[in-house]
Amino acid sequence: MPRPLGELEDAVMTRVWKWNRPVTVREVLEDLQRERSIAYTTVMTVLDNLHQKGWVRREAEGRAYRYEAVSTRAAYAAALMNDAWSQSDNPAAALVAFFGMMSEEQRQALRDAVRIVQGPEETREAPEARQQEPAEARREENPGAPEGSGGR
Repeated sequence: MPRPLGELEDAVMTRVWKWNRPVTVREVLEDLQRERSIAYTTVMTVLDNLHQKGWVRREAEGRAYRYEAVSTRAAYAAALMNDAWSQSDNPAAALVAFFGMMSEEQRQALRDAVRIVQGPEETREAPEARQQEPAEARREENPGAPEGSGGR
């Protein structure tokens, strides 16, 4: 499980994730300098540390490197949540507390995610689809029977 990113690591990774392409130290530096005073060597060290921790891969380009995220921010957040949850002595209570902190929008996103994870075979069909299924099955049993006769 990855350790949570420090403040500066997160600021650097935020740019790498947002841009979603290989980036240079200079690009990250220039963007960070809009918010704070920071040295080139600091950004270079942070990116090198992120590389050593496995958060970014790098490819040499001349005398510099281009850095690219190894995984998405969503995967990072999921790993942090999973780690925190697995450390609880009462996972069910931790989930209840976590869900209680969520906004309605977040709870809806959770419902959507559960539907995606469950897949189509586990999701409920619309009531009208269930009502049509027996009639279709009866027609397959006796294809020549008129509709509504139930094949009898």
